[in-house]
Amino acid sequence: MMLQLQISSQIRLFLTGFAALLICAFAASAAGIYLGSARDVIALLPGLMVMVPPSINMRGSISGVLASRLSSSMHLGAFDVEFSRESVLGSNLRASFLTTVIIGFWLGLIVAGICAVFGIEGLSVIDYVVISVVSGIVSGLIVMGITLIVVLISYRFGLDLDMIAAPTVTTAGDIVTLPVLVVTTLFFVTLAPVVLNILFGIVILLTAASLVYSVYLDEPVFEINREILPLLLFLSFVGTLAGLTYTLDLEQLIEFAVFLIIIPPFTGLCGSIAGILCSRLATGMHMGEIDAKVRPERPVLEQFGGSYLYALFVFPLIGLIAQEASGLMGIASPGLFELITICTVSGMIVITIVNIIAYATAGLSFRYGLDPDNFGIPVITSTIDLVGAAILVAVINILV
Repeated sequence: MMLQLQISSQIRLFLTGFAALLICAFAASAAGIYLGSARDVIALLPGLMVMVPPSINMRGSISGVLASRLSSSMHLGAFDVEFSRESVLGSNLRASFLTTVIIGFWLGLIVAGICAVFGIEGLSVIDYVVISVVSGIVSGLIVMGITLIVVLISYRFGLDLDMIAAPTVTTAGDIVTLPVLVVTTLFFVTLAPVVLNILFGIVILLTAASLVYSVYLDEPVFEINREILPLLLFLSFVGTLAGLTYTLDLEQLIEFAVFLIIIPPFTGLCGSIAGILCSRLATGMHMGEIDAKVRPERPVLEQFGGSYLYALFVFPLIGLIAQEASGLMGIASPGLFELITICTVSGMIVITIVNIIAYATAGLSFRYGLDPDNFGIPVITSTIDLVGAAILVAVINILV
């Protein structure tokens, strides 16, 4: 009887995650369709493509960590709907917002530097920083709001936040960040230089205030950000390398613009599957159900199997959706079979890497007294951005 209940529970959890991933596949494809429709803007301002992956990744990472920490607090019985200074929910929301501002400033500087090194023209340092911070704050507030709604619904109805938070947050980051980034860019490039200089000064002051508040004025926020902020500073650089990978192959991507449609749902679903895995591993370690051993035990291998099963269903779906969208939009495509093959082969390779890195990250952070909720999702999503970009571009060049 007990075995039947365990099997039933596992099936219910899997179907919950699968339903979330299906919804996310269609929703993230909408972001991909938007990216495909913006191909002329990207061709004119190629530096924007360098900023796309890390911007989307940071939205998903910051809100994903927020959801993962709150999920663990629910499982441990420490969560309550309370927004006070000392509360779990309130301190995590403040930490997420301040991190958004600081990372936005840093990301603008990194993108500007990489574009300068590789001769990618179109925007100035001030443009990149202002666009990154403003678009980051706008999209970050929206995604954090969506995350909060998901958290409260999960808490109210007793749902497992681990299974729905990562797909929802990652997809929300895809859908919200991309159009906000493009619209913000198109708006700020039309402003007079003096206005941009004033905005740049305001952004510097806001970033400095966020740093001071995080370090000196709010101890709960400091306890959260002292682990996550240095990690995100490094991973935002990794994300720009993913954007650079796409930009260096931009001619191929624009020639068959259907590949632009694939990018957001491909990276988004890889991140969603990885997020489910990371959240489940972190919760299992917090609860004492998973041991951080060098050789994964059966519960971990079962989680790996679930990731492959998710991938087997959702990646062909991405190719199918992209092919249909390309036909409706009149965008060049190599064909349905090629798209499905590219998505499935690339996806299975990435998920294999995801399984290894997710377990290693969760295990090492937990073993050394760090919170795996803070490390799993950011590390794995940034890795997906870079490795996923390299694998996707390589498979495209091999098969097309």
